[in-house]
Amino acid sequence: MALDESQEKDLVFTDRDIQFLIDKDLFEEVKPIRVDFVDSFRGSGFKLTSSLQASAGCGGSCDC
Repeated sequence: MALDESQEKDLVFTDRDIQFLIDKDLFEEVKPIRVDFVDSFRGSGFKLTSSLQASAGCGGSCDC
């Protein structure tokens, strides 16, 4: 995950004062996307889940 400035091809979403940017083409491939904040014994962070087909080792969602 990287921080970046909005580009012409990006969609911009704001939820609870948090701004999300995603490339329009990528969004069409993976929508819907769910972003959750999780706090577990392994630590805390964002969990992203989408309709993107699982590849080796990811299982359909990635803890970032």
